[in-house]
Amino acid sequence: MVRKIIPIISIALVSSLAIIFLIETNSVDRELLANTFELDAIYYENEGFVEITFQDKTQKTSRVVLEILGMPESFQKNFNNSQFVERVSFSKPPQYGWKTNPVTLLIEHEELGQVGLKTEIHSKNEPTPPIIYSKG
Repeated sequence: MVRKIIPIISIALVSSLAIIFLIETNSVDRELLANTFELDAIYYENEGFVEITFQDKTQKTSRVVLEILGMPESFQKNFNNSQFVERVSFSKPPQYGWKTNPVTLLIEHEELGQVGLKTEIHSKNEPTPPIIYSKG
């Protein structure tokens, strides 16, 4: 009986340590990415456009692909630097809210490799939505 319990306890302990390690590694990556990249997308209703701003604080971004999803005509633009400001025409907010038009970036970074950022458009008076980070 004791021979069967020891392997089970060992497997449970190793699994627990692996899960803790993965959670800790993920939080460090998110913090690193949040400290490296800035992204915002503000809708200016009177002017009829969304202003998207991006900055890599390390200046090590070589390429960025900006895409706004859910539009009748797909919007995609490439940049070859570590920061940009892009204005995209929007005559009015989408019928079902800005969640239907997320702003995504695919970034090529010298040290971090390929990184994805995703956020929502918001009005100037609203709080900035969170950024979702992914590494690929």
